[in-house]
Amino acid sequence: MLRLWKATINSRNGLMFAVRSEQAVREEVGALILAIPLAWLIGATAMRKVELFGAVALVLVVELLNTAIEKLADRLTTDHDLQIGRVKDMGSAAVGVSLLMSGLFWLFAIAERMGAI
Repeated sequence: MLRLWKATINSRNGLMFAVRSEQAVREEVGALILAIPLAWLIGATAMRKVELFGAVALVLVVELLNTAIEKLADRLTTDHDLQIGRVKDMGSAAVGVSLLMSGLFWLFAIAERMGAI
């Protein structure tokens, strides 16, 4: 039980640091907060509502991982390094793919709600 408590504290600390230090994380936390009522309005079923919220939560998860990669890479060296640049670009690409996927989920749900599909 103590280990679970310490892990929870570490998770909270990591999220708070990311929110304080990264604009993208703040934006995605804001999107996640907005997703709660919007998913309730747009989702045609309970499962669709969960999927919409989960799609936005996944974007935040990927952004947190990308932020961790970037912070670690910057800790290794602040000099321009081609390999580190590629690693950062891959993390950014992962965020982009998750954003695209989330956007498609939301567009599909909106079209479903409007009766277009």
